[in-house]
Amino acid sequence: MSDLIAGVTVGLVALPLAMAFSIASGLSPQAGIYCAVVTGFLISLLGGSNTQIGGPTGAFVVVVAGIVGKYGVDGLFTCTMMAGVLLVILGVTGMGTAVKFIPRPIVVGFTNGIALLIASTQIKDFFGLKLDKVPGEFIEKMEALATHASTFSVEETAIGVISLCVILLFVKFVPKVPGTIVALFGATVAVTFLNLNVETIGTRFGGIPSGLPTLHIPEFHWKYVRQLLSPAITVAMLGSIESLLSAVVADRMTKDKHNPNTELFAQGVANIISPLFGGLPATGAIARTATSIRSGAKTPVAGMIHALTLLMVLLVAAPLAKNIPLAALAAILFIVAYNMGEWGEIPEILKLGKRDVSVWALTFLLTVFADLTVAVEFGMILAALVFISRVALTTTVSKVTADYLKQGWQHILQDKEIPSYAAIFRIHGPFLFGSTDKLDEVTSPIEDLPPVVILRLRNMTAIDATGLQALEMFADKLKDSGRVLILCGAPWQPQRMIKRAEFERHVGEENICENVETALTRAEAVYRTLPASAQRNLA
Repeated sequence: MSDLIAGVTVGLVALPLAMAFSIASGLSPQAGIYCAVVTGFLISLLGGSNTQIGGPTGAFVVVVAGIVGKYGVDGLFTCTMMAGVLLVILGVTGMGTAVKFIPRPIVVGFTNGIALLIASTQIKDFFGLKLDKVPGEFIEKMEALATHASTFSVEETAIGVISLCVILLFVKFVPKVPGTIVALFGATVAVTFLNLNVETIGTRFGGIPSGLPTLHIPEFHWKYVRQLLSPAITVAMLGSIESLLSAVVADRMTKDKHNPNTELFAQGVANIISPLFGGLPATGAIARTATSIRSGAKTPVAGMIHALTLLMVLLVAAPLAKNIPLAALAAILFIVAYNMGEWGEIPEILKLGKRDVSVWALTFLLTVFADLTVAVEFGMILAALVFISRVALTTTVSKVTADYLKQGWQHILQDKEIPSYAAIFRIHGPFLFGSTDKLDEVTSPIEDLPPVVILRLRNMTAIDATGLQALEMFADKLKDSGRVLILCGAPWQPQRMIKRAEFERHVGEENICENVETALTRAEAVYRTLPASAQRNLA
């Protein structure tokens, strides 16, 4: 029963998003719904996560619009199927974990850029500007919108602003009710009964055809295969990143664990099938997955019901969609763009060194002013160079002195006793992107851990933004379980990064120690604060 309620709820939430993503991509609104129906069902049926919800997402809007503009709809379908094949290969060959080799600054950089570009594409419809064709390039687009700012429509602006306010109010005060559905329904009713002169799905697209999606084999253009290979890799990479991030979010919420290779295989199959029904590229949707779990989803059945709910809307209520105002859909996409932007990550990255900041800034700027494919390629090249330089900097040659030997006694474990109330783990080698998932091995049996966990960093030669984020998540997970994390013995580079990131916010300044000797002393002090019953159990 809980899966049924969750599936219907997230199906209604997905309806306006599917249409909005499709329209923003330069396609008809039904293409987004067809994609959500077909891929949503397949991803839940075949995927490696019990609660993943699949479908079109905001991450694809920019790249899909670019492909449609350059190669047409058939070119998009060809590209989507190519990306699907690549995802299947990643899943079958066990490369599902390869996504971890993309550094956090790159992910944040192109997510920020995509969010800004999505918002820029909705300004025209939100304000009802009289502009026949919006330029594709960001600067030219903003210039054109500014030039035609005086042509705004009072009615469409009012619908957009009110829809935006309704969504925000429901998110803040009535979070269990989908504000997007309320705003969409209210705006449609207003247009229908007040006879407002605004642009709607009916006036631009002629409405949404009712009935089942029909199977159609798209024309495969072999001449475009070489040109589409790079966009297909981008689509596959975006799909794998977002689907696995969504699966990780689902794991945290449900205390479950997904299979990344099975998940990528399912994503690949879904993207191969989607174009056959006129659908868009698809991936795991973080917000819809979280909504489904909060609504009670326990198994993949919820995702299948979500797809069937959208199918019922197509069969029964499609004619009613003709009066949906585009300004309301633009308001929904403004919210999506803000939520997907991960803006809170920017101050954290800016606290780090110039290398991480430069990777983020370059990826962001290239995403906005060039294109996503170029941004990711240059970002990965720069990240590789930063990786090499960071490892090279931590390689040192130094003389062994009497002071070095004396200080070393405070770090070694051979002469120290580890009490029952503490466990010591160590990180050996550089803790950079690509290796951060190894911390999961510590918390997988978290209920078996003692109340104090000491993480010895004496031999951790380097850390980057991705490593810091993994440490922060590790600390928060231990804290949520009622345990205390103590860091000790960090060399100069990790120590500097930890200080810049203000890591004490997660563990407390007193729990960042110089060596394992002081860490054990601190662990004893923490133990003394435990209730007497807990101390007796550990004795």
